[in-house]
Amino acid sequence: MVQPSFKEKKNSKGSTPQEIFAKEHKDLLKNGELWMKKTAESCMLVATLIATMMFAAAFSVPGGNDNNRGTPIHLRETLFQVFALSDAIALSSSTISILMFLFILTSRYTEDDFLKSLPFKLMVGLSTLFLSIIAMMVAFSATFFLAYHDRLNCFTMLTAILAFVPVSLFVMLQYPLLRDIVCSTYRSKFLFKPLML
Repeated sequence: MVQPSFKEKKNSKGSTPQEIFAKEHKDLLKNGELWMKKTAESCMLVATLIATMMFAAAFSVPGGNDNNRGTPIHLRETLFQVFALSDAIALSSSTISILMFLFILTSRYTEDDFLKSLPFKLMVGLSTLFLSIIAMMVAFSATFFLAYHDRLNCFTMLTAILAFVPVSLFVMLQYPLLRDIVCSTYRSKFLFKPLML
C-alpha cells in the first residue's frame, strides 16, 4: 500500500512499488489462486445440487396435478404460490451462483484479477448461494405445510422450523468470509483519500 503520488515512482533499483510487491509475493498469488479454486469448486457443488433439486421440484409440484386440466391441484392456494416463487428464486439464484463460480474457475488469476474481478465474482456467487439456500428452505416449508396443513401439530411445526437450521449454520459459517471480502475489496480503496470535513 502506497500513497497515490508514489504509485509510479521508482526506488534506487529502478522498481515501482507494484513490481516490488509482485516479486516479493509470488507465493501469495499461487496460494490465493489455490484457495479461490477450492472455494469456488466447493460452493459450485452446493449450488449445482440446489439447482438440480429446484428444477426437479418445479415439475413435481406438491399435491400433484388435476387430471382433467393438467394444472396443479393447489394452484390457487397461497402456500403453493409461495412454493412456486421460492422455487423460481432458488433455481435462478443457484444458476447465477454456478456461473459466478465457473467464471472464477476459468479466470487467468493475474494480480489485477485479485483486486476487483475475482472478489466481485466471489461476493456475487456467495450472496446468490445464500439466497438460493434460503429460498430452497422456504420452498420446502411451503410444500411441507401444503402436505400437512390438515394435521398441524407441534411435530410438523418443529420439522418446518428445523428446516432453517442448515440455512442458519451456513450463513454463520460463510458470512464472515463474505464480510471480509467486501471490506478488503471496497473499503481499502479509501485508505489514502483525503477526509472531507
